[in-house]
Parts: sequence; structure tokens; C-alpha cells
Amino acid sequence: MKIAVIPARGGSKRIPRKNIKDFCGKPMIAWSIEAARASGVFGHIIVSTDDAEIAEVGRQWGAEVPFMRPDELSNDFAGTTEVIAHATQWALDQGLELDAVCCIYATAPFIQVDDIKRGMAALVSGDWAFAFAATEYPSTIYRSFRQIQGGGLEMLFPEYRLTRSQDLPVVLHDAAQFYWGRPSAWLEAENAFGSRSVPVIIPHWRVQDIDSPDDWNRAEILAPMILGKQVG
Repeated sequence: MKIAVIPARGGSKRIPRKNIKDFCGKPMIAWSIEAARASGVFGHIIVSTDDAEIAEVGRQWGAEVPFMRPDELSNDFAGTTEVIAHATQWALDQGLELDAVCCIYATAPFIQVDDIKRGMAALVSGDWAFAFAATEYPSTIYRSFRQIQGGGLEMLFPEYRLTRSQDLPVVLHDAAQFYWGRPSAWLEAENAFGSRSVPVIIPHWRVQDIDSPDDWNRAEILAPMILGKQVG
């Protein structure tokens, strides 16, 4: 069985209540729940939260909230891996025979059903621990620089100063949408950014991490283009 776990704690600081704040006509978390449901690949879609209001919204949009997340996994320092491991262990304790657990962020309104399915296929295509959404940096990091004391600049990778851009290595970053993982990989806290992970490439024009008010505003600007008829 495959399950989805959507982590959604109540204590967001930079965007208060962001997991259930209205985004283009729906609570933010609803977009993730609906994509998970539409994929048709999950036996259970579980919201992991410490917050009663988030739990109720999750249920209203078709997710399950069979437990409340413990306090030690609900503070500013709790990591995603620990939260998904907790949900994975809970599912195993209920007797569910798991072959994959997919973490879907609550703040991923641009997540696509086909990408979720591509992630599932990627995970089982080899001896992978994780398969997750990743995207290319819009501009190469090898031409990056920083301002130094006194106001001047310093390249971070001076060895690439004269290299043509088309000859520079392609670099990826986490798209902050979904993470398929083997149950053992979550429970043993394997490194998701290591050699046993395979990326599922998402075009960077439909990737927006939402951590700050500026991120939220940019996502709202992009939404009509990416979500199309679903918005409005």
C-alpha cells in the first residue's frame, strides 16, 4: 500500500495560518489534498498536524486525520523526516503493509497529478530510497558572487569565471512539492539528497516554495497561468 502524508503544523510564523489560509478560493492545504486524491494511487491520505482547525479543514477536503501530532514534533525545530517517520510508524502499527510513503507539502498548490505518478514510477524504477520533485536553478550558481567588506564583489566559484554558460554543470534544487520514500528510508532517516535518491524534474516556471509573504504574492501572480480554470 502507498500512503500520502501531508505535514501541516499550526505554528507558521512568517505567514500566520498559511496551511489553511485562502489561496485562490480554497484553503492552501486543499490543493495538495485534491491532487493526492486525483492521483488515485494512495490507500490513505493523512494530514499530520497538531492543530484542531487544520485537522477539521483536512477532513472537510477529503483527508484523514487519525492522530494528532505530538508536541515534540510540532515546534520550529522539528524536521520533515521526523514527522513523516512518525506517521509511517503509526501506519505500520495499525497493520498497514506499506511499500511507499509520499510526503506532500501542504503549501504546494502547483503540484500536478502526473508529477506525483512520475515520482511513484521513479521510486520503483531502481533501488532508490527516495524520489522527489526537483528543478533547475533559473540562473547558474557558478556565476554567483557576494559583496565583501568594503563594498567590492567576490565570485563564489572563480574557477568558472571564463567558462561559457552552456558548458557549466547543471545544478538542481528541491522543488518543495513531494517526496516519495521507502518506509525504511523515512524510519532510518536516510539522506534524501544522497546517492540513493532520484530527482523528478519539474520546470522551474511552475515551482514556488511558499515560506514568506513575498513567496505567497508571487504564487498568487503565477496561479492563473499554472492552475488555469481551477482559479476563480
